[in-house]
Parts: sequence; C-alpha cells; structure tokens
Amino acid sequence: QLEDEALKFIGAHCPELVTLNLQTCLQITDDGLITICRGCHKLQSLCASGCSNITDAILSALGQNCPRLRILEVARCSQLTDVGFTSLARNCHELEKMDLEECVQITDSTLIQLSIHCPRLQVLSLSHCELITDDGIRHLGNGACAHDRLEVIELDNCPLITDASLEHLKSCHSLERIELYDCQQITRAGIKRLRTHLPNIKVHAYFAPVTPPPSVGGSRQRFCRCCIIL
Repeated sequence: QLEDEALKFIGAHCPELVTLNLQTCLQITDDGLITICRGCHKLQSLCASGCSNITDAILSALGQNCPRLRILEVARCSQLTDVGFTSLARNCHELEKMDLEECVQITDSTLIQLSIHCPRLQVLSLSHCELITDDGIRHLGNGACAHDRLEVIELDNCPLITDASLEHLKSCHSLERIELYDCQQITRAGIKRLRTHLPNIKVHAYFAPVTPPPSVGGSRQRFCRCCIIL
C-alpha cells in the first residue's frame, strides 16, 4: 500500500540512504521515485521491479543524481525504453548488476550504451527482451566489461538470439553462467563451441523433444523427456 507520499518524506529526510527495495509497490509513480533520486545522492541499490507505472523519467533522474548506483532491478517495468537507459548508462559508470527482464521496449541501443559506459557490469538479465539481437550481444562482448567482469547473462525468451551471440561471448573469460531457455535459434552445436572457449561455464537451455515413436507391444504407456538441462 505504499504511495508516493511516503517516498517524498524519505527523499527529504534520509540523505544517507544507500539501498531501497520497492519491489511490486504498484502504486509508486515517477513523482515519488524522482524525489528519492534528488534527495538520496548516495543511493547504490534500487529495486523497482514490478513498479509498472514508472517511465524513463526515473532513469534520467538516477543518472542525474545517483552516480554511485551499482544495482538496478527494474524487471517488468515495460514503459522503460532505450532513451532512459542511454541517460542512465552515460552517467552511472559504477553499475554492476542490472535486471531488465521484461523491459520489452529496449533494443540493441541499450546494450551499446552499457558496453561503452559501464565497465564494471557483472550481471545482466535481458530475459523476455524480445527485440535484442546478435548485434547487441556483439557490442556487449566487445565492451569494457566483457573480458574481466561479466559473470552472468540471462537471455531467456529472446527469440532473435542465435549461435552468433555465443560466438560474441566466447572472449568473456569471467562468464560463469548463461541462460538460454526458449531461445529457439540456439543449437547444441553452438553451445558446444562456446564450451571449448569457456569450459567451466554453466549453460541453462532446453530443446524441443523429438516426437516419440508409437507404442510397441501392448498398451504400456510411454513417456518422453520434454526438457534437457545442459
């Protein structure tokens, strides 16, 4: 039941605030969060996942007021766009973890800005960001964070991602885990090639099952495994 009025008091009276979790506070809007940004310049971690009313104005306010931001979680904030993330990336160079799951409007432009301006990025979730393509992953793989920092990238349900993205990530020597559920254009062969460069990486993916053969010899029920966890 938290509303913007509460955030206005926090922003006015808590200048030392470094961590704020507002996950699924559905009544929060730009007005309340902008007050937080303007009053809490030491903010390092903000979770606003599920706050579906917020817009790019929040990302701009964070960029203008909170240069120490390290963690930003805005999953399911579907109004956020490349414009907002460009403003954020160009000003918040200490970002380490970003959860952008279901930020459905973002494109490769956001990844280009992150690759240029965020050299400390370690964890990036882009699941259900269906406009992301191999070109965006190419920029990320060539970015400042790629070789020594990037540890986790989540690409579940990114239908435009192909094996080419895995090629772009093979030089990310710190990469520990990649999520590829429902990436229909990813193949076992592509994953195998990635593993030749990153033998310790954990790859989470599944492939559609082959149609099982008809039952032979009686009425015994047959089952097939629908998932293969790699």
